Amino acid sequence: MELTISIKHQRMLEDLLKICKKNLPSVNEELIKKAFQLSYESHKNDFRASGEPYFNHPYEVAMIVAREIPLDDISVVSALLHDVVEDSDISLDFISKEFSKEVSEIVDGVTKIGGVFKGQEITQAENYRKMLLSMVKDVRVILVKFADRLHNMRTLEFVHPQKQRRIAKETLEIYAPFAHRFGLGILKWEMEDLSFKYLNKEAYDDIANKIKNTRKERESFISRFSKPITEKLKEHHIKYELGGRPKHLYSVYRKMIIQNRPFEDIYDLLAIRIILESDDTNDCYYVLGIINQLYKPIADRFKDFISIPKKNNYQSIHTTVIGPDGKLVEVQIRTRKMHEIAERGVAAHWKYKEKTSTNDKDLEEWVSWIRDIFEHASKDEATKEILASFKLNLYQDEIYIFTPKGDLRRLPLNSTPVDFAFEIHSNVGYRCIGAKVNGKIVPLDTVIHSGDQVEIITSKNQHPNKSWLQFVQTHKAKNSIRKYLNKEEEKLLDSGKEIWDRKIKKLKLSFTSDDLSKLVRKLKFDNNRQFFRAIAQDKVNLDEILNPKVETDEKESVEIAFDKFANIARNIAGGIVVEGDAKGFAYTYAKCCNPIPGDQVIGYVTIGEGIKIHRKDCKNLINMIKTNEERLVPVNWPKSDGAFFVAGLSIRGDDVPGILKDISNSITTYQNTNIKSVNITTNDSMFKGTITVYVKDLEHLTKLIERLKKNRGIYTVERFDAENQ
Repeated sequence: MELTISIKHQRMLEDLLKICKKNLPSVNEELIKKAFQLSYESHKNDFRASGEPYFNHPYEVAMIVAREIPLDDISVVSALLHDVVEDSDISLDFISKEFSKEVSEIVDGVTKIGGVFKGQEITQAENYRKMLLSMVKDVRVILVKFADRLHNMRTLEFVHPQKQRRIAKETLEIYAPFAHRFGLGILKWEMEDLSFKYLNKEAYDDIANKIKNTRKERESFISRFSKPITEKLKEHHIKYELGGRPKHLYSVYRKMIIQNRPFEDIYDLLAIRIILESDDTNDCYYVLGIINQLYKPIADRFKDFISIPKKNNYQSIHTTVIGPDGKLVEVQIRTRKMHEIAERGVAAHWKYKEKTSTNDKDLEEWVSWIRDIFEHASKDEATKEILASFKLNLYQDEIYIFTPKGDLRRLPLNSTPVDFAFEIHSNVGYRCIGAKVNGKIVPLDTVIHSGDQVEIITSKNQHPNKSWLQFVQTHKAKNSIRKYLNKEEEKLLDSGKEIWDRKIKKLKLSFTSDDLSKLVRKLKFDNNRQFFRAIAQDKVNLDEILNPKVETDEKESVEIAFDKFANIARNIAGGIVVEGDAKGFAYTYAKCCNPIPGDQVIGYVTIGEGIKIHRKDCKNLINMIKTNEERLVPVNWPKSDGAFFVAGLSIRGDDVPGILKDISNSITTYQNTNIKSVNITTNDSMFKGTITVYVKDLEHLTKLIERLKKNRGIYTVERFDAENQ
């Protein structure tokens, strides 16, 4: 394929291909060249905050994928194209045709969702959810996303400080622990340290300086500690690599905070790692025996992740021993394969399985916990709560629990028998009535620990309880409980709505959605759902609420109040000016639309009743003039310079202290508006009433209404209108 790129970009392409050939099992050069060209063409006119060409970003992401988490050439192609759809006119269909469906699906999984959902947290949660669900189909989605985020973090110095903190916080809370779950140790440590740098620069610099200042002393001690070990390993003809364990600043900081200890007391600053050039796991235990002969081990700091690997497939032996001068040293022992899996996670696993299919059953196991989290989550459930729960589950340390048959289950720290029940199966969780831990019956909120044997007692009459949400830890348990409770809630609401519909049908009443909303507010319910729930629970008396006499009396009272106001307003305005040939004709105001000063009006010549004054938007008038347009006559409210007309406002809200003062201030401080009258009544904690004011025009009135709505405790402010009461 002939490329139209500069010598500089040709070299960049050659470097990428060189890395791919070195690290990947097979390389489709033409496909990578094609993706390189398309990415370059799509981004050549765009620049990053640093001032460098935007194309450098997808290129560096592809380099990270090829060099640091190598999987296959499809991942590299997807990395090159991951921003093309979002930032240009190129479609996913085009990518699917030109490259493959695989590539288009990976790109789509990585692409951010635009402003479809309102609110940053909702949008963020939905973005993660989309990414995770895509990942379940193809694990390469998350690998490209990790690489994308890592390069953004490496170049974060060029963006605004506020944006730096937001991105760093998100990386620390989501991406770093997520990378940990996928066994991507290298990426996890770097993401954490980079985030730490931007979130707490002072602490970052302090720890960095302390590690730098103690380096020589530590290296000297580690050399003294390691010497007898290396001699013994050579004596036993064991091939190995021994080195210090890298010091990660954020890890040190977290231990200082959690353990409430100063830098000098954090024991695992002194650590070595022994990597065996062997495929036999027994060799790890053999070396452990050698270490224990040389140095005294501390029993409660021994962890065997080979017998029981972490959920991300991490395997290693961790032991802490007492070294020279009584100093504690952590020793990690693992095979080369274990080490690569610890550092590169899925990518290393892929390499050792020697498979290139994403349908690998072992890989499915790697993402099974994601399915658990999002198994029942609908689009509408992508809320702050779910995101918070998701973050929590990412951070959790694991415990290992056994079934009565000896099967192993992994759960987050502080889990309960209910979490364990849902881990077994949703139906077991739903029917969970009790539990035995190590043969002893315990309450359902009991915290279980690693090594416990748990037996769940079920009953067909048991159902999830709302109180369970207070102590369960896993997202699967929380989501399943909420799903059941929401289902029961919907049944209750449907029952309440059915009772309501039957009642208004029996009384031959008609309620629009607006009518219902007004009634619900009047009865002090927050929303319709609360109202229907109360009906189903027999907490409201519909016969009292829907008493026709009461409704009629109230309606009549409103109509009388409006008629009184309308007469005053019309008299102050000076009546109506009839123009043209009908000038001087008698007129009355139409009851169907009740025009008042400020309304756009028109006259309609009736037979026997003179001229009827209507609003121009009156529905009755519009119907009448379809056949009798010639009966219209121009009319207007009297005009004079600086004249005001009386407008009425209907207002409702909470009866809080100082509310009347706030209302008055909002009116009088806007263009020196004068109040003619105030009529407010209170009932329990609510008030309603009318206010008449002098205004110049409709614009004046509209802005006055907007000012009033901003006051705390105000529900509604509307122009006083018989139709709206």
